[in-house]
Amino acid sequence: MATVTANPPRPGLPGLLKNATVRKLLLLAVAAAVLVPLADARWSSGSWPAALTVDLSGPLARTSDWIIDNRDSHPLFLYFFGHVSNVVVIAVRAVYLTLLAVGWAGVTALGALVAWRVAGVRLALGTAVAFLACGLLGMWVPTMQTLALMVVAVLASIVVGALLGLAAGLSDRMDRALRPVLDTMQVLPAFAYLLPVVLVFGIGVPAAVLATVVYAAPPMARLTSLGLRGADKEVLEAVESLGATARQRLLTARIPLARKELLLGVNQTIMMALSMAVIAAVIGAGGLGDRVYQALASVDVGAALAAGIPIVLLAVVLDRVTGAAGEKLGAEPEAHSGRGWLYALAGVVAVAVAGRLAGRLDWPDAWVVGIAEPVNRAVDWMTAHLYSGVPVVGGTADWAGHFTTWVLDPVRDGLQALPWWAVLLTVAALAWVIGTWRTALTAVLAMAAIGVLGVWKPSLDTLSQVLAAVAVTLVAGVAVGIAAARSDRLERALRPVLDVLQTMPQFVYLIPVVALFGVGRAPAVAAAIVYALPAVVRITTQGLRQVDPAALEASGSLGATSWQQLRQVQLPLARPALLLAVNQGLVLVLAVVVIGGLVGGGALGYDVVFGLAQGDLATGLVAGAAIVCLGLMLDRVTQPTERRARKGA
Repeated sequence: MATVTANPPRPGLPGLLKNATVRKLLLLAVAAAVLVPLADARWSSGSWPAALTVDLSGPLARTSDWIIDNRDSHPLFLYFFGHVSNVVVIAVRAVYLTLLAVGWAGVTALGALVAWRVAGVRLALGTAVAFLACGLLGMWVPTMQTLALMVVAVLASIVVGALLGLAAGLSDRMDRALRPVLDTMQVLPAFAYLLPVVLVFGIGVPAAVLATVVYAAPPMARLTSLGLRGADKEVLEAVESLGATARQRLLTARIPLARKELLLGVNQTIMMALSMAVIAAVIGAGGLGDRVYQALASVDVGAALAAGIPIVLLAVVLDRVTGAAGEKLGAEPEAHSGRGWLYALAGVVAVAVAGRLAGRLDWPDAWVVGIAEPVNRAVDWMTAHLYSGVPVVGGTADWAGHFTTWVLDPVRDGLQALPWWAVLLTVAALAWVIGTWRTALTAVLAMAAIGVLGVWKPSLDTLSQVLAAVAVTLVAGVAVGIAAARSDRLERALRPVLDVLQTMPQFVYLIPVVALFGVGRAPAVAAAIVYALPAVVRITTQGLRQVDPAALEASGSLGATSWQQLRQVQLPLARPALLLAVNQGLVLVLAVVVIGGLVGGGALGYDVVFGLAQGDLATGLVAGAAIVCLGLMLDRVTQPTERRARKGA
């Protein structure tokens, strides 16, 4: 009996409608078919309609004038902000004078001994070398100024963040209320909230400390909340069954179980506070940040590097010490641990007393090694030989010019030429496909808010720089991450480089970029690429290395080549990590593209910097709010919901 083979059914429209993505796009197309003609008939211009714009310059200008007029007489300033300012000044000065009284030898010994007790001899030697390098570069006093500011700012950030995290960790309602506030604090560029802080506290240390607290407290709050919410439920139930009160459960179970998250929060707070060291110098923080800022203003690369290196060294040391302390949590305490700390403290006191008796509290001028002149000579040579006129490949200025002409200008002009409703539809489609209708609504409202604020074109200019920088960052970062995931030797070689790049404050990236590329939008994009690249490389490497080895063994047993394993097994299974890399790349690029306004990046970054420089609250805050909306939109269109991420994985 002959068998008849039936042709497989072809997927028709009913079959396609079973696809969730197709259904979403069809619904969006129907909505667009109805709404777009109405919008085009009412507002025919392609740019954002002026009728839908709200002018906030008047109310913000009146607010600024009221603050200035009442800063010296109103009870709110006299009896609250005034006392806060005095406490901050006294605390920073007390720490600074203590560091000077201990002397360079005592501070170096204290840092080395703390590192030794926490992490061992190798990190202790590295800490001592880092402090000695600060002195050799002639930056001992500015380093102590920055360290004093950071001690006070970090302690305040930890207290504020821990209290907010405690409230969010114990209350779902408080968690929902605080989440948008913390998002705004982290996404809002520092320059945007420096202006209101300066209006209230004036130029000086109090404004710098409080701006740092606003920037550095959110990580502590988020990780505290995460640690409290992630506590083992069985342990909590066991403690509750013993009759413990809510306060006892918190102190004896929740907080001890969240120790690692709490210490990670401290680590992240320190890193965030140090990254503000240079930015806070704009409003009178002093220290190393002021040296970097002044050198950048005069394009003195050598002086900027001499002040930037100690910032990086401090960041690396503090990152290593707090990280080692986190790994040590939960381990068995060493015998005579308390006696070891007592001996260490006695050693520090002995070194400090010896330095005072010898009259060697200040770093000797004869021991200073000047690097500014050699660095500037090297920069002059690079400018003369690499900046332009290089045969065949052209110079760095030519590269910057070509990147601007061939990439940045077309992307910017293309975005600005799109009708405003086309931009909103594109945002809605991307956000809805990757998430839910709530995700799409949030992204569209964030983008529409930019138009309502009256900064549509500058925002699209900033968006073009972000997209160009992210494209380069992802191509380079994913390629390097794949190579590092497949080679242990390459990963070990890259680790210290990535550590330095990740701990380097944002401002420091502008130093070599300005030297090589001059000023303009391309240098701002280059600085953003260098800043975001380490995170993309790390996340990609970690995601590929965490792929189930059984899946790789199964594909290898079926004869799959190394390239086939990568393309068909590792990359699909590492999809959540790759999406996270895209998301983090966007957020980090946006942060530095804004700072690029200082080196000719223009757009929203320039408006924020201009608003701070001119005391124009309206320009600075509106541009800052637009950046927050831009960051929120980009986050929503690149980060899938947890349900879709699991489904894709």
